[in-house]
Amino acid sequence: MKSNSRPMAWRKSSYSNGRANCVEVADGVPGVVPVRDSKVPGGPQLAVNAGAWSAFVASLKSDLD
Repeated sequence: MKSNSRPMAWRKSSYSNGRANCVEVADGVPGVVPVRDSKVPGGPQLAVNAGAWSAFVASLKSDLD
């Protein structure tokens, strides 16, 4: 993933309960959602298409209903 001029602000789901076994995502990268392992913040990142990420999250939310 290309580095931009400012550091990305990473966040975890509010459902994570502060545990370490989470994925983190960053906002503000046009067209993609960067994803990384919260246990290895300096490790590799995935760049997921923003539309695919939205569909994935919607699917997870529908499973909670």
